[in-house]
Amino acid sequence: MTEYKHGRLGQKNAAGCGRGVCRIRVCRGRDVDGGWSSDTKMTGSAFVGSAGPATSSPVSGRTQKERALMNNRAVTAAVRKASHAVRMDARNAPAPGASAMLSGLQLDTQKSLMDSVHKRTDDCRKEPISIVVLGASGDLAKKKTFPALFSLFYHDLLPDDFQIVGYARRDMSDDEFRELILGSLTCRVLDGRKCSEKMDQFLPRCRYHKGSYASEEDMASLDKLTADFEEQRGVSNRLFYLAVPPSVFEDACHSIHRAARGAKGWTRVIVEKPFGRDLASYVHLQASLSSSFSEEEVYRIDHYLGKELVQNLMTLRFANSIFEPLWNHHHIESVQISFKEPFGVEGRAGYFNDFGIVRDIMQNHLLQALALLAMETPVSLSGEDIRNEKVKVLRQVKPLTIDDFVLGQYKAANGKPGYFDDDGVPKNSTTPTFASCVFHIPNRRWEGVPFLMRAGKALDERKAEIVIQFKPAPGDIFNVPESMKSNCLVIRVQPDEAIYMKIISKAPGLTSRLEQARLNLFYREAWEESKDIPDAYERLILDAIQGEKSLFIRDDELRVAWQIFDTALKQMEGDRAPKPAAYNYGSAGPIEAERQAFKLGLQWIHD
Repeated sequence: MTEYKHGRLGQKNAAGCGRGVCRIRVCRGRDVDGGWSSDTKMTGSAFVGSAGPATSSPVSGRTQKERALMNNRAVTAAVRKASHAVRMDARNAPAPGASAMLSGLQLDTQKSLMDSVHKRTDDCRKEPISIVVLGASGDLAKKKTFPALFSLFYHDLLPDDFQIVGYARRDMSDDEFRELILGSLTCRVLDGRKCSEKMDQFLPRCRYHKGSYASEEDMASLDKLTADFEEQRGVSNRLFYLAVPPSVFEDACHSIHRAARGAKGWTRVIVEKPFGRDLASYVHLQASLSSSFSEEEVYRIDHYLGKELVQNLMTLRFANSIFEPLWNHHHIESVQISFKEPFGVEGRAGYFNDFGIVRDIMQNHLLQALALLAMETPVSLSGEDIRNEKVKVLRQVKPLTIDDFVLGQYKAANGKPGYFDDDGVPKNSTTPTFASCVFHIPNRRWEGVPFLMRAGKALDERKAEIVIQFKPAPGDIFNVPESMKSNCLVIRVQPDEAIYMKIISKAPGLTSRLEQARLNLFYREAWEESKDIPDAYERLILDAIQGEKSLFIRDDELRVAWQIFDTALKQMEGDRAPKPAAYNYGSAGPIEAERQAFKLGLQWIHD
């Protein structure tokens, strides 16, 4: 925000006009409201700058200092007239010509976030692209990748000229491949006729190529297939989506690098988790990745960062003046991050037993939310600046040990099977299906504030939410019940996205009875377009196509994330691994998690 007053420039945080001062939004990159803009340029006679050395102008004969003073006077006059117009407008008597005077400043800025997104999309749509999905016959590709690509096509967000190539070891024709993915394609907007037409346009652009992930010969054949599409277009932009198991990841990277890179354009690789299973395995994985691709070419995807409410965390914090002054240990009692699923590991027992709930959910999805909640204000909304701040705060998190955890495993109850009833689970498994832990960040902002995190399967509900619990107001003159004393800011990520504040209010009536009330922002009620909230994969794939990396994870970010959990994970495994506490399928989890919070003088906020 830039303030123009008597021809001088000063940084401000609020916008408005009055008392001879008009503040006009000018930004570099993206501003904290989510608006995007280029560097501001002042054209015409209203250029404001510091009066430099008195050098002569060959055009006007005046010195730079003289011209700067004249320009400053012009801006001051414009601002005064604009301010007068605002005051007159408040009295329903607009001043004629005031808006023209403001437009004379000719601030060269972009309009808004959506204008910029569409501009970025329009620019990208001009260049053809080949999107190659490795692991095309697998569940991830069928359930997430192809539906996301179709939705982008449905909303006209893919480049005008594109092809999609499925690559896997399974033997299939193009028609069989199209039939395979057709069953997973849906339209969020229920317009059956348009949806059917769009599917008919989308499927012919999808082709299939059988091959081994380790075979350079097969990958060279894929290269020829994509090159045939690219040859007449003169550009070979290629996006590889690795929806493959960890066991073939290294081979796939090497064969792409050696035989299938684009010759005349960019090559980008989207990498799915798991990114290793501990620090050592991640370092090995990264060494393999970096031998084939530069950091700029790698897009490590964590779909949680693509969720609407997770994206909104920074806007909520840094664009609203009511929160930032309270966002510290002076005012916040605790931060609680929860991820609850009402189903077990049905169908995924083999994978899950090897990784567990801590690696599957906490070390990546929930830790990313913690970083966004706890980080300092980034220099800008560029991907690098945001990730710099996330890395800084993650480096300040105290590494966890087993003593920071409560672990659990669900057992049969309510007609549902227990964890050990699944054929893929060894009878002596100590893999947790539930975990809660406490983080501490001993810095100036967060000293003494516990960050509680929990995640579990086979629980009583499906919910992912963040609760900021504020300290009670000092000097309680209302004798507020203990259960109501804390105000809470609740950010519900799923289901039914919402942000609401729990406050204490007098109940209507003749008594002075107090009740806990809510200030609600339910997305589906507040915004008509929220009924069409994109899936996280849509946003992330679109960003990868456009080269936008702010929602993807950087190498050093993953390293420090593993460092936080590494010791505790080693202690959870092996001969001395603690036995997880049992809890009933469909319950709130083990009672030990409640006791863990109670020892800190807290309780989990159940809503």
